[in-house]
Amino acid sequence: MAETREEWIKKRAYTLWEEEGYPTGRESIHWEQARHEREALEGSAASSNGKEAKPKAKRTVTGTKTTKTNGVVTPAPKRTASRKTAS
Repeated sequence: MAETREEWIKKRAYTLWEEEGYPTGRESIHWEQARHEREALEGSAASSNGKEAKPKAKRTVTGTKTTKTNGVVTPAPKRTASRKTAS
C-alpha cells in the first residue's frame, strides 16, 4: 500500500525530532520542515502531467581543480609557467 503525503510528512517530522535529540516545543517547526521537503520532492519528481521526469544531470567543469574546506569550495590557485633561459 502506498504511503500518503500526510504519513510521509508525519514520519519525516518524527525523524527530524529524533535527530535533534527529542526537544520539546518544536513540533510545528519539524512539521513545516518536513512539509517543505515533501513539496520539494514532489516538484522535482513529477512533471505537470503527473508523469515522472528525468532528473537533470549536474554540469561539471573539466580541467579545473577545487579544494573543499569546511563546506566551502574554492578554486585551486592557477599555476604560472616558468621559463628556463638558455645558458
